[in-house]
This record gives sequence, structure tokens and C-alpha cells, in this order.
Amino acid sequence: MGHASWTLSGFGDEIDPDPSVQIAVLQALGASNLEVRSAWGVNVADFDDAQAQELARLLRERAMTVSAVASPIGKVSSDTPIDDELTRLRRVISHAHALETTYIRIFSFYPPAGHSADSARDDVLARLRALATLAEREGVVLLHENEKGIYGDTPQRVLDLVESVGSSALRLAWDNANFVQVGVIPYTDGWELLSSYVDYLQVKDARAADGVVVPAGHGDGQLRETMIALRDSGYRGYASLEPHLASAHELGGYSGPVAFGEAARAFRALADELGVTLS
Repeated sequence: MGHASWTLSGFGDEIDPDPSVQIAVLQALGASNLEVRSAWGVNVADFDDAQAQELARLLRERAMTVSAVASPIGKVSSDTPIDDELTRLRRVISHAHALETTYIRIFSFYPPAGHSADSARDDVLARLRALATLAEREGVVLLHENEKGIYGDTPQRVLDLVESVGSSALRLAWDNANFVQVGVIPYTDGWELLSSYVDYLQVKDARAADGVVVPAGHGDGQLRETMIALRDSGYRGYASLEPHLASAHELGGYSGPVAFGEAARAFRALADELGVTLS
């Protein structure tokens, strides 16, 4: 059996809007990192510079680092003017620099109403290429999340976009639960295709029967198989808890400290069993 050491992080805004509480709970669960999606009820894309600086100060004070900025970039229709998303990405990149992280989570656009994913392909690729070019210039890496309903929600289309854009600044965040929710058997259908592009694990599991999100290892997300493959490939990256257990809404989910703790313990039990150290 292999042995590996991964860095534990989590979506702090699923714990509480107050970043001080986010940090305290994550540290109590043994996490050294925070994934920043929102703080004080404000999405990271809407932070002003003072908010980014204040969050950076809080983190430094508590010796906590940022694994990634979880931005909403690309969670819009593919006919949205590209300049709008580039403007938002510039702002997010400046916050990422302030928070001293190089990873920014993004999405690959929704096809316009009444249009198929395939018909939106050219628009999606042009937009992702422009975003990746900006990221290359700014020294950050965009992590595409396979979110339900966007262009890149199946392994084949995720592979298409990452190969077609062909940028070292566009890599993948792997989310088992989101694959389950679009009818994909995650490890079986997607791992071999995509593993060489995966830089980041989002820890989420779901049941195939009803798409309901459940603690790690309790669903049909093949999380165990995925973790074994990551371990055996020598993965040394982040594992970020995104439990979504209490309620989920369009731009994020919420668990609260208790459910978040349950999710963390379920994941740690699985990691212990597989010889993966989380810190």
C-alpha cells in the first residue's frame, strides 16, 4: 500500500460567513488551508482591495494559508461578452495575489438557453483561451471545476476543453459529486481521460439515485478509487472539503460547523484507511 501526504483545506463559507469562525473551525479539524469563496457574506469576485487585505491579515495572524480562490468566473452564459469575465478575472487575480495563492477555481460557461453544449463549444473555447492567456501573464493557474450544466460537465467535454485550450495555466479541480449528478460514474468514466490534468481534489460525494450530496465515501462518487489512484500516482496536492450537506444554492453551498465536521471526519476516516496523511 502506498503512502501519501495531502494538504487539507475547505470552503470556509460553508462553515460561517465570518472568516474568523471559518479559520477556527478548519484549524480545529486539522486543516492548514482555507479555500476562499466568500467572507462576510461577500463573494470573492466582489471583494474590494481592503477586504482582500483584511482577510490576508486574519490568515497571517492565525498562520493559515489559502489553497485556492473559488471564483464564480465562467458561471455565466457563453454568450456573455468575454470582456466582462476578463474584467472580473483581473479583480480576482489581484485578490489571489493578496491572499498569496496561485490557484483560482473557474467554470466553463453555460450554453445559452435552448442551445446544446456542442453548439456553444466555439464560444466556450474562445473565452477559456482568453482567460488562460490572462492567467499565464499573471502567474496564476485556473482550475476548471466539472460543474453540473456548464460546458465541461462530462469527462469527454472536460478533456476537449483542456486539450483545445492547451495552456499550462488551465488545469482541473476534480469533483466526484458533480460527475455523479450528471450521470457519470466518476472514476470509471473519467479518471483515465483526465488524471494527467488534475491538480486539485474537491472532496464531495453524492448518491446516483437522487443526486443528494452525502459525506465522503457514503455515495456513488467512487471517492475511494479516486483517492487510491491519486495516492499511487504520488499526488501531493490539496484535498478541499466542500460538503454541501445542509443546503445547496446556485453560487455555493452551506453546511454549518457541525455538518462540516461530520464531512471532515468521514474524509479523514477514508484517508486513514488508505494510508493518506492529511495536514
